Amino acid sequence: MKKKLSIVAAILLVLQSVFSFSAQAEESQVVVSASGVVSVKPDVADFIVEIKSDAKSADKAAADTAEKYQAVQSALRQAGVASGDAVTAGFTVSPKWEWQQSTAKNVLNGYSARHSIKVKVRSLGSIGKVIDAVVQSGGDEVQNIAFSSSRYDSLRHEALSIAVGNARRDGEIMARAAGGRLGQLIEVSVGQPSYRERPYMEAVAMKAAPSPASTELAPADQEISVTINSRWRFIPAPAK
Repeated sequence: MKKKLSIVAAILLVLQSVFSFSAQAEESQVVVSASGVVSVKPDVADFIVEIKSDAKSADKAAADTAEKYQAVQSALRQAGVASGDAVTAGFTVSPKWEWQQSTAKNVLNGYSARHSIKVKVRSLGSIGKVIDAVVQSGGDEVQNIAFSSSRYDSLRHEALSIAVGNARRDGEIMARAAGGRLGQLIEVSVGQPSYRERPYMEAVAMKAAPSPASTELAPADQEISVTINSRWRFIPAPAK
């Protein structure tokens, strides 16, 4: 008898869950997507310094590159960039092959050594000074300059708060237009935040120029944008 009662109780519990889910699925809801945008002035810059040397032997190419690397790192220290903000991004030593038309063969023509340094400048006002120090000390190329904000996390939170507020306001307007009012929030999800109009400079070869004029860069303001998707309960107006 107890076994039968347990089975009946289980069946009732399943039916109750099904009816509860069905009622929830039929509940009127307001679905809103909204964005929050915060404008920010960049205060951090990142770029890549390429140091390269060619020589008849691999040892010579690597040694020449190492000498230039030490000179560039020394110049970066003097320009105010900490060692932790100037780290190796890549290093290669590879043979140089040339196609010889007369013999229809590839011929070994020495070796190339490349050392890439990823540099972070935390004081944007000194970015020109740092780049000048790099090229004047032997850096062959300055590539992929990108600007960002050190306040990214707090600004993203601000944009997220704005997005939720916008979703609530839009939801209230939609609910009133439908003859009711907006109820409590049921679900909310956030998409991947993005920088809009992020200043970005592609690979640029830079050499020390005879002119005494220093390098100047003027990054534009950026926008951090966050988009959310939300679902709210719709409460109909009382029947008259």
